[in-house]
Amino acid sequence: MVALILLALLLIFVVVVLAKTVRIVPQAQAAIVERFGKYKASLPAGLNVLVPFIDRVRYMIDLREQVVSFPPQPVITEDNLVVSIDTVIYFQVTNPVAATYEIANYIQAVEQLTMTTLRNIVGGMDLEETLTSRDAINSRLRGVLDEATGKWGIRVNRVELKGIDPPPSIKDSMEKQMRADRDKRAAILTAEGQRQSAILTAEGAKQSAILNAEGDRESQILRAQADREAAILRAQGEGQAIQTVFQAIHDGQPDQSLLAYQYLQMMPKIAEGDANKVWIVPSEIGKALEGLGSTMTNLQGIPKDATPRVRVDMGETNPAVAQESDASRAGAHAAVEEALAAARVAEVKAPPAPGSADAAPPAAPPQPGAEPPA
Repeated sequence: MVALILLALLLIFVVVVLAKTVRIVPQAQAAIVERFGKYKASLPAGLNVLVPFIDRVRYMIDLREQVVSFPPQPVITEDNLVVSIDTVIYFQVTNPVAATYEIANYIQAVEQLTMTTLRNIVGGMDLEETLTSRDAINSRLRGVLDEATGKWGIRVNRVELKGIDPPPSIKDSMEKQMRADRDKRAAILTAEGQRQSAILTAEGAKQSAILNAEGDRESQILRAQADREAAILRAQGEGQAIQTVFQAIHDGQPDQSLLAYQYLQMMPKIAEGDANKVWIVPSEIGKALEGLGSTMTNLQGIPKDATPRVRVDMGETNPAVAQESDASRAGAHAAVEEALAAARVAEVKAPPAPGSADAAPPAAPPQPGAEPPA
């Protein structure tokens, strides 16, 4: 029985010795070993063997980068405004021995050092500069912290300001100022837009007026040119028509019978007017016709044996059409002769009025082929 107890005690002693001798250090950590209260060594990650009951692990230091967020701290700016600033520190232990023996609590030391340095930096800035100079504050704060914590075996990698909160009254004033500034910029932009719109509208009206004036000018020029060309064409047409009629008259060789026939055809048209209530046919119509024919025959405009100086191109002449024209001309001449003979007979049969100048004996009818009296 005593042997079993001794064996159990021996087994327990062996376990305790092994526990004191063998130490396993996790990755990214360092163990600080002391011997009789004095620093002995730093154990790396992995399996390590110690002298039991003599060496012991005093601290386990985390070598990874750590993030510490500090609560908001009141800071007074240059213009005597209190703002609350909370910061975030990214640091890493580079020397476990210095972090263990050079300072008692390096996290608290970093926090206090951050607050004091931040008050010094922000105290030289006004509120507006503080709100707009985050990068400058971060750079200056990191430089001071990195220099101060180097002897503690700590390296400050990054410093960030999470928030800068001015007092509520200052926030309200800033919001009013921001609204006023935005309203001002909106009014300026609106005025500039209206000005640009007015300028563009005026330029458009100017261009429109110029184009309308140019269009009216071109239109008037084109109308004037069209009127001139139309007048020229009408004058040329009238001239060609006159030449054509003049040539036709001379080519037809009009005589007294044709002119008398034309006179007889015009007499009903003369009597067609509404104002011609009474129209008396003279008894000497035959003589009048003869005198008119002789007079028209001897006009300068229609000479007996004359041809036009300027010939008008009448186109190709069809022989059949020419024969028909000669036949129609002969028929018209015969009709005129018959009308003249009828007029002379009517004149002979009509008794003259007593005491008038027309009581003279009628003239003998002219012989065929004789020249009518002038």
